Amino acid sequence: MENGGHATIPLLDEETAENFSNRENSNINGGCITHSDSSSITIVLIFSVAVVFCGSFTFGCVLGYSSPAESGIMDDLGLSAAEYSVFSSIMTLGATISGVVSGKTADVVSPRGSMWLSEVFCSVGWLAIVFAQVPMYISEITPKNVRGAFASAHMLVLCCGFAMTFMLGNIVSWRILALIGTVPCILHILCMFFIPESPRWLTIDLWIIVKKAKAGRGKDLEVALQRLRGENTDISQESAEIRDYTEICQRLPATKFLDLFQQKYAHSLIVGVGLMLLQQLAGSNAISCYASSIFELANFSSTFGTTTVALIQIPAVVIGVLLADRSGRRPLLIVSAIGMCLSCVIVGIAFLLEDLDEWKEITPIMVLIGIVAYSAIYSVGFRGLPWVIISEIYPVNIKGVGGSLATFAVWFSSTVVIYAFNFMIDWNPAGTFFLFAIFSAATVVFTAILVPETKGRTLEEIQASMT
Repeated sequence: MENGGHATIPLLDEETAENFSNRENSNINGGCITHSDSSSITIVLIFSVAVVFCGSFTFGCVLGYSSPAESGIMDDLGLSAAEYSVFSSIMTLGATISGVVSGKTADVVSPRGSMWLSEVFCSVGWLAIVFAQVPMYISEITPKNVRGAFASAHMLVLCCGFAMTFMLGNIVSWRILALIGTVPCILHILCMFFIPESPRWLTIDLWIIVKKAKAGRGKDLEVALQRLRGENTDISQESAEIRDYTEICQRLPATKFLDLFQQKYAHSLIVGVGLMLLQQLAGSNAISCYASSIFELANFSSTFGTTTVALIQIPAVVIGVLLADRSGRRPLLIVSAIGMCLSCVIVGIAFLLEDLDEWKEITPIMVLIGIVAYSAIYSVGFRGLPWVIISEIYPVNIKGVGGSLATFAVWFSSTVVIYAFNFMIDWNPAGTFFLFAIFSAATVVFTAILVPETKGRTLEEIQASMT
């Protein structure tokens, strides 16, 4: 940097990375002004997060829909198990397709704009909700000291939508249940006009405008950041960090999809895609979508089982939210994956004993314990933290395409696993859950070796350390 002016080097070299990693936070003494990294939580910030949480709630409703609606849809429409497998995987197939373009859309119309578009599609078709950039938007507007908690709270609201759908599915028809899911979509659409844009996206947009020799947007970053941090908060350092890092990244050539596979982005790419693939290969969405069938296969009440699963997830996510910025992301992920592995082993042993005609009377209770424990420990860590980490590790110049690839990976793998689950469970129930346990164990090793700790670090520090 020269005299506070524009960057004169186009690459994020070791010196620049060290500067971001070592930049110290400071407070303005002797007055009422505080640094934005330690700023109080403002009304504008809370309102903005609450609005985007409408999208989280809707997504929870979508994820929880297949299990309680299964018997009603199959009876009313005369679907076979194979045909219902296609129906269950349609939502994730739509998410897979939208994942390809979600990142680019966020780059062009902003995370806020892409969320608004997603809800328009969702309220019409209740399909393209993952077009939204909820975790990305939250991570970009919140101070680093509360970023993990707010981003994890996204999963808490999602679980509330999931739990509500599971419980209401035992009372109302599948058609009424689908209509209820459109209510938060409409609220989201109406309120999106009243929240600020992401300051980091405004910085990128400002550079595009400068290149086109237009004016009038130079203050947008400061205005948005000041609204989010509060009138009496000094935003100069945070604003400078965002501008400096974005400026350097924007001086790089325009990012193409193949640029993701450069060596300097290898760590971020492997972590992002790996976490998403392992999350689904460990059976997370498949177990949620077919919870009713799993309990019925174990000769246990599906109504009691699914209600218990729904209720246990809410306090579990609360624990995860409270621990996200205390224990750290990586330890919580490791504990969660270990718990998922042990839970799948319990369910696998239960079905194995049933197949061997041994202690069949304890199979239902073992399956209940295993599925409830899996849902709880998954909700504590692995349900939301991979999305938090994804929103933190990609540099701004590849965040769009990197996020799209990670989103495509998670929902493509989810589509495959959800579609195949019915066939796998018919083939060998015990083997299915032992396979999920193997992937959960692989997740523990992957996280311990490759996933960085992001707690208490700015996005710029995290991304500089990984490129």
